[in-house]
Amino acid sequence: MIPKPLQTVGKGAAVIVAGFLTLNLASTATIGAIRFAVESRRKKTALPCGVCKGKGFYICKLCKGNATVQWSPLYDPVAINPCLCPTCDGNRVQRCLNCLGKGYS
Repeated sequence: MIPKPLQTVGKGAAVIVAGFLTLNLASTATIGAIRFAVESRRKKTALPCGVCKGKGFYICKLCKGNATVQWSPLYDPVAINPCLCPTCDGNRVQRCLNCLGKGYS
């Protein structure tokens, strides 16, 4: 049997933890709704990005759309290995750094 004072402390801790969880959930939902409203308003009035022309992506600048780069561990290479492009991960396009992939600035 659990002593009565320990039960009281446990119930109090449960109420406090539940309150923190409720506040966290409510604030997260509110912040998400505010961000959505601000972003949708900004999207209506913003001009399309001039770098990616409103698409949010453009051809990878490192591999130039080939998905691989030529790499060798030696300064004067004997053999050059084709490796997966670290910038686009082989997708051949990269997210626009001007608009962060949103398509508008």
